[in-house]
Amino acid sequence: MQAVSPKADGRAARIDAILQGAIDPHVHSGPSIAPRGIDHLELVREMSGAGFAAVVTKDHDYAGVATAALISKHHPELPTKIYSSIVLNNVVGGINPYAVEHTAAMGGKIVWMPTLAAENHLRWEKTAGWVHPASTQKMRPASPVPVLDANRAVLDEVKEVLDVIAKNDMVLASGHLHVSETWLVFEEAQRRGVKRLIFTHPEDIVDASLNDVQGIATMGATVEHSLCMFLEGSKFKTRTAEDLRLQIDAAGVDRTILCSDLGQVGVFSPLEGFRRGVSLCMELGYSDEDIHKMVSTNTTQVLGLEAAVEN
Repeated sequence: MQAVSPKADGRAARIDAILQGAIDPHVHSGPSIAPRGIDHLELVREMSGAGFAAVVTKDHDYAGVATAALISKHHPELPTKIYSSIVLNNVVGGINPYAVEHTAAMGGKIVWMPTLAAENHLRWEKTAGWVHPASTQKMRPASPVPVLDANRAVLDEVKEVLDVIAKNDMVLASGHLHVSETWLVFEEAQRRGVKRLIFTHPEDIVDASLNDVQGIATMGATVEHSLCMFLEGSKFKTRTAEDLRLQIDAAGVDRTILCSDLGQVGVFSPLEGFRRGVSLCMELGYSDEDIHKMVSTNTTQVLGLEAAVEN
């Protein structure tokens, strides 16, 4: 058996401690039309073993609230709580207030603006020369789901969805909107009483600058970074460790949360992504307390899970 150095063993213990009470707010477990390396129940079992407080599952095509309810009912022995979300892509009817109301009634936590069907995403795919494996292009071409009209005003149906989010105190996440669209939608959301805003992976797809990150954090949003885009060995890596430092520092530790954005095949698990992500943050010089904020405390607050986590 290979010996483990005291230094390496000490780091592992620190990572274990930091991850107690952690939350993954953006994880792609299955089932899904895209290949997944872990399903929702396996995810909760794995995260329970590591002391996570909660996970929020995300699928580009369906709200996983029914699955989350089943797992919660039939596996009360698992301490990690499972929640889900809805993404406003074609399969749920795009900007569909009925679907959002149903998700809210079933305990859903996050409403994502369009991702794979966002006008910005479809433009990005053409320039990137890459089609997402979860894309409904496999079935029929995705139809763009706009959020602004020709005059760049927020569409009435988007306002209706924002009202549902506000009424139910849900989280609005920006998805794959272009950052210029995110500014407008977030400003309208705040006018309509939405309190919980998450800016989705500014490091990729959405064309955000560090000034955008700083400004959107200043307006009261929480900035979410996908660890899979920064970690060595990840097939989704597009950014460097230094990029992560710049992103965190632009928003500030108190306005930053980290997610795995993992669950796909051919890459390490969401839990391993978190372990590697915490290690990377250590290497970047962040304190254990600050890293815990970004993987636990801040996420608990933006999701409104304080009471649930305490129980």
